[in-house]
Amino acid sequence: MPSYPAAPRGTVVDDYHGTRVADPYRWLEDPASQATRDFVTAQNALAQPWLESIPQRAWIRERLARLWNYERVDVPRQKGGRYFFLRNDGTQNQSVLYVSEALDAAPRVLFDPNATRDDATVALARFEPSPDGKVLAYSLSDGGTDWEIWRFRRVADGQDLGDELRFTKFWQLSWAADGSGVYYSRYPRRAGAPDEARGDDQAQPAVYFHRLGQRQEDDALVYRVQGHPTRAPSASVTDDGRYLVVSLFDGYERNGIDLVDLRRPAEPARALFGAWDALYTVIGSEGDTFYVQTTQSAPRGRVLAVEATDPAPARWRELVPQQDDVLAEANFVGGRLIANYVRDAHSVARLFEKDGRPVGDVPLPGLGTVAGFPGSGKDTETFFAYADHLQPGRVLRYDVARNVATVFRAPRIDADTSRYITRQVFYTSRDGTRVPMFLTHRRDLVKDGRTPTLLYGYGGFNISLTPVFRPAVLVWLEMGGIYAEANLRGGGEYGEAWHQAGTKLRKQNVFDDFIGAAEYLVGEGYTTPKRIAISGRSNGGLLVAATLAQRPDLFGAALPAVGVLDMLRYHTASANARQWSSDYGLSEDPAQFRALQAYSPVHNLRAGTCYPPTLVTTADRDDRVVPWHSYKFAAELQRVQGCANPVLIRVETRAGHGAGKPVWMQVDDFADQWAFVARALGMEVPAGSGASVE
Repeated sequence: MPSYPAAPRGTVVDDYHGTRVADPYRWLEDPASQATRDFVTAQNALAQPWLESIPQRAWIRERLARLWNYERVDVPRQKGGRYFFLRNDGTQNQSVLYVSEALDAAPRVLFDPNATRDDATVALARFEPSPDGKVLAYSLSDGGTDWEIWRFRRVADGQDLGDELRFTKFWQLSWAADGSGVYYSRYPRRAGAPDEARGDDQAQPAVYFHRLGQRQEDDALVYRVQGHPTRAPSASVTDDGRYLVVSLFDGYERNGIDLVDLRRPAEPARALFGAWDALYTVIGSEGDTFYVQTTQSAPRGRVLAVEATDPAPARWRELVPQQDDVLAEANFVGGRLIANYVRDAHSVARLFEKDGRPVGDVPLPGLGTVAGFPGSGKDTETFFAYADHLQPGRVLRYDVARNVATVFRAPRIDADTSRYITRQVFYTSRDGTRVPMFLTHRRDLVKDGRTPTLLYGYGGFNISLTPVFRPAVLVWLEMGGIYAEANLRGGGEYGEAWHQAGTKLRKQNVFDDFIGAAEYLVGEGYTTPKRIAISGRSNGGLLVAATLAQRPDLFGAALPAVGVLDMLRYHTASANARQWSSDYGLSEDPAQFRALQAYSPVHNLRAGTCYPPTLVTTADRDDRVVPWHSYKFAAELQRVQGCANPVLIRVETRAGHGAGKPVWMQVDDFADQWAFVARALGMEVPAGSGASVE
């Protein structure tokens, strides 16, 4: 067992509805304190040389770097006859933004984030071309933070204008129809803070209009929420410039939408959807007619037409009724409706006329994941990406009128994926619920009960885990492992009922589903508990840590990454973190407190228990799931560990929750994780590598 750094236990005790709960590591919540910085330094000083000494790591890192080296292109967006898209030539740490004057014209670089800093930790977070395609709004994230700085660039010559917008995160901005400026959501400046990018994320944002050429402090306030301090507004302009659509976010179960009539800006905003009884997303409009995706009276989703002049529910027209499959996303392009569904955790896309008449299925390459279909009601074409566990994302051009998809870009990778196969299986959870899971492995797999298996899950926030390509997973397969991805309750794979079954007082269902997946893999002869590694990020980090605490006997290694691990105090970190209460609940509520305390990873580790080898990973600049979750969990797990199995924490610097992470940093991260698991499970890397099991 490693000799762990000292982590003093304080005397803080909180009273929750008469129950006293100790929080001995409260001091780790202050990232600026010398004590916290010393803790991080000491933990990295232990973990880094330990991980780098693992013999398998050298081959793993080299193979990861080679497999990440392939050309990849994102879905193009067309504005003003120009096409804007991200491309990586395979050797770049950050993808580069290109523009071309026509689809078949030679593209040119419009912005290269790799040139902004030597370590490539400044990322292009978002971009939005003006309606005429002449000016590009783009935002940068520095060192992994969610906070963004927006700048503006002339497309013709690539020169930046003087405008700069700060104090923003999470939401896209939207151009005025005439290109004169943008609408955007902005947090207030933190009291006493210097004039920098970070605002006050404990406060409520408001919508402003920035006219190009003016100072940000002179931007006009357009919309502010009244009387509801937890609701966050974000705004978008309809294609014809008539309306500003203000979507109000307050958790992941329901929302509201207000309209600002831009022809009569002095009039107050009025509600388009104000009942707060479901989720509503405006996907397009024609004049006063709005096309809307909703879960109202349809937990699997449907599409409505609603008149802005009379939005009463009695006047709604149902265009696409609820289907057996779950409506993940709908788009209004080329005067037609494109509906992207999830069927048993893979994508199915269908085309409808705007009056709801079905046209047919959008042709797809296989049982994978589809994303994209950007555009307006007048566009004749759009683009989408397709990927699965063994095929990297290819981009297809879609002719909406003809319902024909053709390949625009298809990457090639340095690997023979024909040796592997992905199958979907179904297993039974503790309460009898049927749960799907994808298994990817060698075609010639022999079920001898000993194959190392990586079990991955998420289970939250209505997010569906559908097949995507990850270079790190392919390396795992080449190491001889099985990759298992379980579609747990709490996700969106079967609609809102499936989501709700894994929230608040029912959150334990998610952990039971994950445990059930591991038990299925053992029971079907794929592997043994000592050869199962569990992995998850963010809410998935919670999943890994909670199941680790509940069933330490069932796993051979654990990789909780950037996890939400102190469930009694998660909501104190920011206004955004408090929004997660729609899934988790709040310790301020007595019943929800009891449910949270029952599974909170920090509070459910028991002294003397033998926990499997565990590598906790986080980043010191993560301002979404703040790193003190991981600090507290690692300190407590190191303290209570009852056997020689190692417990390490790897803290990345100049990184955040994950978005914008340069390729070199991702390669190092997965090299450490896979090497840690290879050592724990006794895995050898492919022959000829010169590495062996320690």
